Amino acid sequence: MSLSITENNFKKAIQANQRQLGAFMALADPISAELMATTGFDWLLIDGEHGPNDIKSITSQLQALAAYPVHSVVRMQDHNIADIKRVLDVGGQTLLIPMVESAEQAKQLVQAVQYPPKGVRGMGGGLTRATRWGSIADYFEKADDNMCLILQLESPEGIAELDAITQLDGVDGIFIGPADLAAAMGYIGQPAHPEVQRVVEDAIKRIQVIGKPVGVYCGDPEQVKVYQAMGASFFLIGADTMLLKQAASTLIATF
Repeated sequence: MSLSITENNFKKAIQANQRQLGAFMALADPISAELMATTGFDWLLIDGEHGPNDIKSITSQLQALAAYPVHSVVRMQDHNIADIKRVLDVGGQTLLIPMVESAEQAKQLVQAVQYPPKGVRGMGGGLTRATRWGSIADYFEKADDNMCLILQLESPEGIAELDAITQLDGVDGIFIGPADLAAAMGYIGQPAHPEVQRVVEDAIKRIQVIGKPVGVYCGDPEQVKVYQAMGASFFLIGADTMLLKQAASTLIATF
């Protein structure tokens, strides 16, 4: 059987500046992932940084989401090249990498998601779900074009290197993390602090001028409108864990 590669429509959407609303998924369960896929989010982030995910739980969630018109994004726990290779081999096409602070780090991450000669991604061939175990005949020719690499800037060091990181070929988008940025700036637990907001807004404007898609975590609908007007196109607006807890807390409170 010959199959076709899955085109990365999330990458196309953010490049076209189409608003994409997403949610963190930290429950690390394929049933909860599939449930989230039925609710109308444009993209869902399988969280390997703070969520208790491993390669098997990431795989099972990618499989569960594949049946639905929702984009799957995987957040890696760090910059480990071997771990990135494994996530790509099980079918991840869009990766969000946390705590990027230099152009050199960004360059290494670009190489990690691309095949030689441009990159260093290993050849798995018929061993991998990504190629549907060899059933996608032209996978290796089309894989790089359908990879989407989003780098997360969430420290003063990363913001200082913003231009150099953003301008690199192979960096498909930048995501701003206000919570960690606030902590690093001395405003722990205060992502809405005016000084933090000033840095976030300045970063969004600079990235937009460079011409790369930019996203941000924001749970305030009115602030999302402000960020979108500045040029941001993709947003994380909630989390499966928080949604479950809030709904349960509200229900018990009514009784």
